[in-house]
Amino acid sequence: MASIELALGPCFFNWSADHFADFYARIADEAPVERVYLGEVICGKRMPFTDRIWPKLIERLQRGGKTVVLSTLAMPATVRERKTIAEWAGLDMPIEINDMSALEARASRPFVAGPFLNVYNEATLNFLAARGATDWCPPVEAPLTTVAAAAAACPEVTVEMFAFGRLPLALSSRCYHARVHGLSKDSCQFVCEKDADGLAVKTLADQEFLAVNGIQTLSHACQTVLLDPGRLAAHGIGRLRLSPHMLDMVAVAGLYRTLLDGVIAPGEAETRLLQMALPGAPCNAYLTGEPGWKRLSV
Repeated sequence: MASIELALGPCFFNWSADHFADFYARIADEAPVERVYLGEVICGKRMPFTDRIWPKLIERLQRGGKTVVLSTLAMPATVRERKTIAEWAGLDMPIEINDMSALEARASRPFVAGPFLNVYNEATLNFLAARGATDWCPPVEAPLTTVAAAAAACPEVTVEMFAFGRLPLALSSRCYHARVHGLSKDSCQFVCEKDADGLAVKTLADQEFLAVNGIQTLSHACQTVLLDPGRLAAHGIGRLRLSPHMLDMVAVAGLYRTLLDGVIAPGEAETRLLQMALPGAPCNAYLTGEPGWKRLSV
């Protein structure tokens, strides 16, 4: 059985350039992940600040032996944003497509089909594979049975499951962060930078419910997929994706690596993970088709 790889997904949050530099320098040197995704996925207004830092981070990560994949914006809204996606799609680098508008510019060269694409069945995955998709990160609400069926129908595509972090649920044209601070989207003052793991949202009954990050809605709970490598392989999964948060992601990656190498069992991995400062309560129920905020014995 081939070893299950680990990837660090794109950061969804509005971190400072200095924090990005420190974070990815440590990932390059210490995190046992094979690939790292870089790029602004959520808000095009952040791109003028982040696009200038990616070249140095790419060089730093590649020097650390990581495969770097550029992640495109998931909901481009302006001409500038669409041009940037087209430019990135034309680069001779691995790329993750999160909006279908990038397909034409990629011109059938290899790409990763990101979790923001609506790929819920093998027919759609086959369509993308015929146009260059070599890897697929399924939407987070896809249950294991759906993922396994698509993987079996498209064995040439590596399946990368979202295994850790607040679940990316939706994007909107409106900016929740600006609104809650009494600002408009056009004059948001980038207030989303105040909440490095997202802004917690509670129901009227004071129950922790969701988190918002600019125009993005995430789960409040934290996905924790902790299956043994044999079971992952049996469902056609070849790689796990960890989503960056403010806790020690090197420690999170190290824990997952020991699980995937068979050094510790899923139960021990769960015990250790729950001792870390997770951004929310653990959840995993989308794997079984149940409401995703739940935590079940899978």
